[in-house]
Amino acid sequence: MSLYPLKFTAIPKEKIWGGNKLNTILNKEFDPNIKTGESWEISGLEGDLSVVKNGFLEGNDLEELIEVYMGELVGDKIYDQFGIEFPLLIKYLDANDDLSVQVHPDNEFALEKHKAYGKTEMWYVIDAEKDAELMVGFNRPLDKNIFLDSIQNGNLSELINREKVDADCCYFLPAGRVHAIGKGVLLAEIQQTSDITYRIHDWDRKDSEGNGRELHLDLAKEVLDYTYEKKHNTDFERKLNESSELVKCPFFTTNLLEFNKPIENDYFNLDSFVIYMCLDGDCEIQIESEESVQLSKGETVLIPASLNSLTLTPKQNTKLLEVFIQ
Repeated sequence: MSLYPLKFTAIPKEKIWGGNKLNTILNKEFDPNIKTGESWEISGLEGDLSVVKNGFLEGNDLEELIEVYMGELVGDKIYDQFGIEFPLLIKYLDANDDLSVQVHPDNEFALEKHKAYGKTEMWYVIDAEKDAELMVGFNRPLDKNIFLDSIQNGNLSELINREKVDADCCYFLPAGRVHAIGKGVLLAEIQQTSDITYRIHDWDRKDSEGNGRELHLDLAKEVLDYTYEKKHNTDFERKLNESSELVKCPFFTTNLLEFNKPIENDYFNLDSFVIYMCLDGDCEIQIESEESVQLSKGETVLIPASLNSLTLTPKQNTKLLEVFIQ
C-alpha cells in the first residue's frame, strides 16, 4: 500500500513552567491538571518515538517506518545521512512562566561530549500576552570572563537581550546563542533531533522538595557565542496563497504558508519529507487516488518524500508552517 500524509499522537511533556494553552488555544486534550509545557508533535528521540494515529500504519512508530520505507519516507539523501534516526524534533511550547536561560551545543561539541547531534532551532510565536518577552543573545559586547563574572556576581540577567513579542514573530537560534522563552508566550519550535540543553540560570526556582534544578555552567561557557548583535528577530515578507521563507539553514528550511483558496504544492524536485504545522484555521490535504486528510489548528502532519504533489484546500483562512530539509 502507498504512503500517505501521516499524523502522530502528540507527546505531552510536564514542565515546571508549563500551562494550559496547548489545550485552550491549540486544541490538545492533555490532562488539564498537569502543567504541560511542551507537545512533541514529531519525535525520533529514543524513548519518545512518535506513533502514527491514522491510516493503515496506525500504531507503528517513526523508527519502524523509516526502517521499512527508508528514502520513500524521508528522502534518499536524508536516509543516507541519518539512517533510521529522524533528523528533526517538532514541538509546540507553552510558557506559563519564564524558562531557564540556556544554550545548546553544535554538532561537533555534542558529538565529542554526548555522542549526539547538536541543537540549532527556531521559534515562531503563535500567541503572546501583553508585554510578553523572548530573551535572545546578549545586550552588549562581552567575553567569557565577563560572562563568568556575571555568574559570580549574580547579575547575568542584566546582560541578556530582552525583546517584547507579538504573534507572528520569528527567531532563528543557532547553536551557541543564549536564550529563554518568557512568560506568556506560546510558540512552535523546529529543531535538530537533540535534547541537549545547558542550563545557565533558572531564576532561583525550587521544586516541591526545595531543590534547584541542575545548572551546566562548565559546559555552557565552552559553547556560548559571545558575539553581540543588535537584532535577533527574523524579517520575512508575508504573502497570501504562497510560501514565505522564514528560515533556511543546513538543518532545516521553514516557510510560512497563509492561504484562503486551494493551493497546489509540487515537491517533485525536493528530496525530503515535508511537515505541516497548522497554526490557525483548518484545511484538507488531497493526494492523487487517496482519501483526503484533514488538518486542523494545533495538528501536525508528515508528508512522505515519495508524495510529489498535493492540494491544500482551506475551509477558512489557514496558516501553516512548512518544514523540510534541502
